[in-house]
Amino acid sequence: MAPIDSDDNTTAGEGEELRAGRRKAARYVVPVAVMGVAAATIGLVPALADSGDPDLPKVTAEQLIEKIAKSDVQRLSGTVRINTDLGLPDLGGLESGLMSGMSGGPGSGGDDEGSAADPSAKLTELVSGSHTLRVAADGPDRQKLSLLENAAEYSLIHNGKDVWGYDSSSNEVYHSTAADGAGRPEKDVPGQDVPATPKDFADQALKAVDDTTSVTVGGTAQVAGRDAYRLVVEPKQGGSTVGAITVAVDAETGTPLKFTLTPASGGAAVVDVGFTKVSFAKPDASTFDFTPPEGAKVTEADEAGERAGAPEHGRGAEGELAKGMDGLEVIGEGWNSIATFDTGAQGGLPTDSAGDLGGLGGFLGSLGDQVKGDFGSGTVFKTRLVNALITDDGKVYAGAVTKDALVKAADAAK
Repeated sequence: MAPIDSDDNTTAGEGEELRAGRRKAARYVVPVAVMGVAAATIGLVPALADSGDPDLPKVTAEQLIEKIAKSDVQRLSGTVRINTDLGLPDLGGLESGLMSGMSGGPGSGGDDEGSAADPSAKLTELVSGSHTLRVAADGPDRQKLSLLENAAEYSLIHNGKDVWGYDSSSNEVYHSTAADGAGRPEKDVPGQDVPATPKDFADQALKAVDDTTSVTVGGTAQVAGRDAYRLVVEPKQGGSTVGAITVAVDAETGTPLKFTLTPASGGAAVVDVGFTKVSFAKPDASTFDFTPPEGAKVTEADEAGERAGAPEHGRGAEGELAKGMDGLEVIGEGWNSIATFDTGAQGGLPTDSAGDLGGLGGFLGSLGDQVKGDFGSGTVFKTRLVNALITDDGKVYAGAVTKDALVKAADAAK
């Protein structure tokens, strides 16, 4: 167990140094997971009103973390409300086109634009705004997530060896088959590992807990009609854009019921995701049944990849980015950790319309702040949580840190 601030001042255990590298990498994953997709860099008033503070037995922060770790809920169903607000400008739908274009999904151009039911494109909608999800799980082989939209619904269903994506608005189906039919085939289905429940977010956040983190119990709450403890996670260091993370933990099962991340700059939450209804009873088996509707266009995952015709690392600017990510390093300590890699692309962001991220290079460049330092010059893209510096010689520095911290890191690496 990593050292934390609790009522009994738990100290560091043996093996911390051996796990330090893993923690630093995991901490970088936290903001990436919060954003929903690794290639894109998330609200509002908390969506769930607490209906009282239940009187529960006292626990320490360490005991509560252990309770989460030991929680083994295999079956549940419910409704989740997710609000995400990175403070990004309204791009009028261009962000979805950019992401799907990079993944070879719908809107990527060419004779066949792929499937509107491809989860790698559809679930990018969770990176901003307010959404209502229905979720269900029955063990490791059966899960369902439905994104409810205006007069439409998108569902992602895993049942045994089959994974189906269905978009009712277009009547399109995306199908993938797991190699062995066992376990969750996230690696076989782009977008299936997008965080959607409080547990998904909490698991990522708790990987960042170490001696640079304060973890305390912040009282109790009632969420979705269930008694819960509040676990509060805060960086001890200055310079991080993360203010605090609060996780409402079900008192009976240890399941996270609500996750809220507030920025150091104050104001509304960056991420607020929680159950409005939840049941830990076994869902009906028919919940996970799916047959493509009559007349639906069905796209097989292998066929979609062949039509995209992309080599292992993709094409153009996104291909260079993927190659650069292979050399990703994490520098700095604690919540001030910064991920850095070299894209190999001289000149920073592309500015012409030919093959530059769907013609958006110049537009994206206009959204950033131009900066200079010992490293040279570059552009900083800022959100309420994750900031990124792209230097003119193709290096990227990104993390949940301030603009000044990024420039300092680039100068130190020069």
